[in-house]
Amino acid sequence: MNLLLAVFILIVGISLIIFSSIKAVKHSAILAAALGISPLIIGVTLVSIGTDISEIFNSLVSCALGHADIDIGDSVGSDLTQLTLIFGILPLVTGVIYVHRKDIIILGACEILSLILIFTIIEKGYVTRLDGILLVGCLGIYIWLIFNANKESILQRMETIEKIETPKSKKTHLLIALLGFGGVTLASFMIVESVIYISSTLNVHEYILSFFIVAIGTSLPELAVDINALRLGHHQIAIGDIVGSCIVDSTLSIGIGHVVFNQNPNYITAAFAIPTVLYTLVASVMVFIIIAIRKKVDKKAGIFFISLYLLSYIMLFSFLL
Repeated sequence: MNLLLAVFILIVGISLIIFSSIKAVKHSAILAAALGISPLIIGVTLVSIGTDISEIFNSLVSCALGHADIDIGDSVGSDLTQLTLIFGILPLVTGVIYVHRKDIIILGACEILSLILIFTIIEKGYVTRLDGILLVGCLGIYIWLIFNANKESILQRMETIEKIETPKSKKTHLLIALLGFGGVTLASFMIVESVIYISSTLNVHEYILSFFIVAIGTSLPELAVDINALRLGHHQIAIGDIVGSCIVDSTLSIGIGHVVFNQNPNYITAAFAIPTVLYTLVASVMVFIIIAIRKKVDKKAGIFFISLYLLSYIMLFSFLL
């Protein structure tokens, strides 16, 4: 019964974090626009980071509770899920996605460099506060590149937000945004605690649960945002969201928890982390090369990307278990 309750809490936590993160980002962006904050600032913070709030809060909660494996597993798993499964589903649902080669090369290079940096950190088996600061600091450079590669699409989205006519007052938007962030915090705590319990009960390592299970849930906001963007014809917004979110996952989402909650090195299970990061790195290189060469993501590419994701279960499970 306790195990079923833990699984139920995990499902509720993932559902709550999806709903709360969308509300928090949406109403924060509307409030910021209403207060006269520039589209540049909103775009760089809320638009670029918004769909990764779930991973960011999971990092904070898991590191605060001393379970860094959940932080690394969720963030790296989200990278793989978004670049393969999410990227693969999109053309099957919305049709061909056209991509500017320059944009995908810039964004792809940032993501690959981020994964290489993660590998150099985790191979020693622990993460220090200095490592966390380095990861978070790298995001500043990447965000500058992301914004310049996707400036038009980011400003386009912010213009859409600014044009929204809503009867709600600024206080109402502030309240909803705060409730959204509160919901994300509560959901993150529910997810982390349930993963810890399920892991100990089933004798399945919490890194594996985070990489394969939690990562799917925390990646669903990207799928919802990108399907909507593609249906409106905003291909560059979708591309920027997917790859931009992966870059945030590889830097801020992993590093922030170690910056805030790391009096001593946070130890991780390198035996699990190293092969998953390496597989994600290889899969990412393949995805970016294919997109850069073909300058589009069609159904054939989508099926191949999904196959890469499914192959990870076969290869990594056989290696890790």
